[in-house]
Amino acid sequence: MKMTKLRWWIIGLVCVGTIVNYLSRSSLSVAAPAMMKELHFDEQQYSWVVSAFQLCYTIAQPITGYLMDVIGLKIGFFIFALLWSLINMAHALAGGWISLAFLRGLMGLTEASAIPAGIKASAEWFPTKERGIAGGLFNIGTSIGAMLAPPLVVWEMLTFADSGIGTEMAFVITGGIGVLFAITWFLIYNSPNKHPWITHKELRYIEDGQESYLQDDNKKPAVKEIVKKRNFWALAITRFLADPAWGTLSFWMPLYLINVMHLPLKEIAMFAWLPFLAADFGCVAGGFLAKFFMEKMHMTTINARRCSFTIGAVLMISIGFVSITTNPYVAIALMSIGGFAHQTLSTVVITMSADLFKKNEVATVAGLAGSAAWMGQLSFNLFMGALVAIIGYGPFFIALSLFDIIGAIILWVLIKDPEKHHPPMTEQPLASHR
Repeated sequence: MKMTKLRWWIIGLVCVGTIVNYLSRSSLSVAAPAMMKELHFDEQQYSWVVSAFQLCYTIAQPITGYLMDVIGLKIGFFIFALLWSLINMAHALAGGWISLAFLRGLMGLTEASAIPAGIKASAEWFPTKERGIAGGLFNIGTSIGAMLAPPLVVWEMLTFADSGIGTEMAFVITGGIGVLFAITWFLIYNSPNKHPWITHKELRYIEDGQESYLQDDNKKPAVKEIVKKRNFWALAITRFLADPAWGTLSFWMPLYLINVMHLPLKEIAMFAWLPFLAADFGCVAGGFLAKFFMEKMHMTTINARRCSFTIGAVLMISIGFVSITTNPYVAIALMSIGGFAHQTLSTVVITMSADLFKKNEVATVAGLAGSAAWMGQLSFNLFMGALVAIIGYGPFFIALSLFDIIGAIILWVLIKDPEKHHPPMTEQPLASHR
């Protein structure tokens, strides 16, 4: 069986994987208010539970990325997806915050594979001009998963509340969905030159549209060489500054809306998904902005990415105004703008791993930069856990509004544009492929 435009079906499959990944990890933040009462732990201990996930995720990103570069995306991502799903189901057995933190740590070790997997798939399956759009499409899954978590988890908790297992079933069901995805991935995914469903025309289109100087040289990724490059550090530092915003929306927004804005659980289910819906549009915007700058403004790939990131960074300033509003719906609207802005710039900077490094290095670079991103999340989360009861949420929202402006400056100053040192490739117009 041959399929036309198979690459878009493949990135759709990757998107489903990120949806499942974020649905699993976001289930805890929605269930947290109920679990804190059931298992008798406070906000400080909750921050440790969250930090266990973030710390292990931070450590595991380069490891999972490296393993997928070495053993391949098909087998590697299947193993990680199956493991995180089973661990998610085991959350139902947690008897206290310590056992919950242990399980979150294990989940962090395995869920760290998702973004490196998506970047590697985009690098393998897409020509340069479509890569940003592909990155945005799979990154939509992070927003959709987080968006689906509030209504789905609340529905699960309320449906099984009379049986006394509402919280437990929230994890069992989301984990079961992950197991189904892992099996589907194993049956369908393969690299373009090995996939039985790809047409010769599409394979040639993909290969002709990619940078020749970034082709796979069949060597194992040299981590020591990667970390010596200033392009890597530009990506890593920028992601360190950017990711606390997503961590705040994912892990702290429900608590903020309940404890500060005093929204009931049902209204959380009705409104807490809106920032993630806005973030979905941001994922797509980042890819299309870069494509616009490349095609209409004739910018190099890297300059197009930098301009797109800067636009997102300016929009991100809006989240700082959450600190001064007393209206919960205004706060949700501002966080929605922040969600859109964050995913616009996040999609851009994540995709740049594939613009700056070889195919056999992409997942490793994405993992290493992802570790820096999660170190930012972890540090910010620990500060919030320790200080939010003392100084409130306001200073943290103000800080989030400024971090990405600094990140934009770093990208403009530190990144060396490889297209200035290599001859430009000849690309087919997008309309030429059917």
